[in-house]
Amino acid sequence: MSNPRWQGIFPAITTKFHADESIDAEGTARHIDFQIRNGIHGLVTCGSLGEASTLMLEEKLEVARIALEAANGRIPVLANVSETSTREALRYIDGANKIGVAGFMVMPSVIYVADAREAMLNVRTMAEAAQKPVMVYNNPVAYRVDLKPEHMVELADCQWIAAIKESTDNIRRITDLRNALGDRYQLFLGVDDLAYEGLALGCDGLLAGVGCAFPRETVALYDLMKAGQFAEALKLYQWMTPMLHLDVSTKLVQNLKLIDVLAGVGTEHMRRPRLPLIGDERKAVEAIVQKALATRPVQYQSVA
Repeated sequence: MSNPRWQGIFPAITTKFHADESIDAEGTARHIDFQIRNGIHGLVTCGSLGEASTLMLEEKLEVARIALEAANGRIPVLANVSETSTREALRYIDGANKIGVAGFMVMPSVIYVADAREAMLNVRTMAEAAQKPVMVYNNPVAYRVDLKPEHMVELADCQWIAAIKESTDNIRRITDLRNALGDRYQLFLGVDDLAYEGLALGCDGLLAGVGCAFPRETVALYDLMKAGQFAEALKLYQWMTPMLHLDVSTKLVQNLKLIDVLAGVGTEHMRRPRLPLIGDERKAVEAIVQKALATRPVQYQSVA
């Protein structure tokens, strides 16, 4: 099979809720349309930022369906698979295939700290069940499971594995993957405040968080880097970086939903045990975003 070449900006979208914690289908669809109109190249539903750990399997399928309808074929919609057992992952993959997702982002293991043998078999099993292109989400910082370049070499014979979202927080990993595997996989950088560095080292795209509220600005960063306009890209990146730091946090959901509110593109409703920020934490985020909005580069500004 010939895998599609995913590249560009793929936001890991937030899931919109009503005040009673039920899924806000209209709000989610509206936010997806806003991002597509501002140039994103694809999206991933129900990742960490999408509060996957608080959603039932059927609710994740509902969010994927909402995203597919909102995208209406304009961009690929990938469903994130972060179930705690291979058995449940396969059930989710089957349901998402039936509604027509373009592919999957898969977690090697969540909660259980799998060793490389277990993690690789889990990834291979999910990919072969999907029979669609798969992006492997490698995040040893958050999940304590690390699929290293030598493990991705072992998985290279699986035709369905098309891409890697690399979130080791070690930018050297991008070069190590390229040296070990060439262009076998598309490489996406999954750490917001290493975006410039990742693109400079040849990443094919960004799996962005802050891009949910500032999609056109994030697309502009990607376009400038790919065009070799590094000085202009650096200015834009430096403007974004204080907000990008807010994605690299255990409170990334609270931070980024507050950014959505301050940017006028979403609500702050989330599922407990998460609660909206208060006190000094809230003031600190508000100060960062308000400064960013006051100094926003007009030529790259997202259109509501």
